[in-house]
Amino acid sequence: MKIETVQKVICENLNISEIEALKILEKAKAGQEFIDDSDVEEWLEERFLPNIVLIDENGYAKMCIDALKILKKTSATDYGSSRQRDFGQLWGDMTRGYLAEYAFVLFLEKVWGIKADLGHESGNLRDYLPCDIHTIQKSGEIIRKPNLNIGIKGTKWNGIWLDIPNNQFNHSDIHILVKVGVSRDHLFAYFRHISVFKDKILKKGIEIGCLDQTSANILFDDLPSFKPIVAYISGFAIKDKGYKSLDYSGKKGRKNFTIKSWNGQYKETDLVEIKKLENINGKVEFEGIGTFSHNQSFLFNVGSLLWKKEDWEKHLINKI
Repeated sequence: MKIETVQKVICENLNISEIEALKILEKAKAGQEFIDDSDVEEWLEERFLPNIVLIDENGYAKMCIDALKILKKTSATDYGSSRQRDFGQLWGDMTRGYLAEYAFVLFLEKVWGIKADLGHESGNLRDYLPCDIHTIQKSGEIIRKPNLNIGIKGTKWNGIWLDIPNNQFNHSDIHILVKVGVSRDHLFAYFRHISVFKDKILKKGIEIGCLDQTSANILFDDLPSFKPIVAYISGFAIKDKGYKSLDYSGKKGRKNFTIKSWNGQYKETDLVEIKKLENINGKVEFEGIGTFSHNQSFLFNVGSLLWKKEDWEKHLINKI
């Protein structure tokens, strides 16, 4: 199956644009979910489509409201930087993170019939939640706490790395990466969908004379439309694996070296070591991101994550 055909299949199955489908494919290849174009059909049918869930309007609304509940308790600083986010950006970012968690709840029920609760209603925010899944209920069982601590991290379609700071990695037994198909304007799309703009903001503009009906209609039509959110359960890393040091691969250019994969602990000094090992005079950087903002972490490209059904069952489902 050619890349163009796979792109079309993704468009049709997920009801997304060709541009978005192409981005999914490009980033899947960049993250080494498949290496060669000849492997793309296997990736599509065995990895990508089976691990897709759709979040409907009610699910989005719940996560949006849950995020709003804790905004005042959340740091406005971007992770890894000193840049301050405004209230709207913070709300959007928190909602996207919660959508990733909700997507995994849907995945558990879709594949194994396990019901799970995120516990957002408690309103207790910590810098890092070692267990994003607070209760589960398997078929025929009562509701109980899981036997594993599960951490869930969300990213956009262009994310190709699961990056967990050192002081957080050992807090959870399983670290799950979920790609969430939302753009920066997802809150605006939802507000348009529930008539915040048409019935409130634009209506007010007409009332005070700064808009006429034609202009209001044009502004409304230019706003993004809301549709069910596509989420891809990309895979997971386990805490107790005994990761090797400098478990990487990459591509050597004339002057620089690009790291394409990484599987385990990462230290900033590793880049100096790689520079020596690869005999590089220029820079050593990571595919798609360049450098990371902290000195130590556990780092995984998406292609190195566990993802098969038997992996989920061995490391999570049978132990949870």
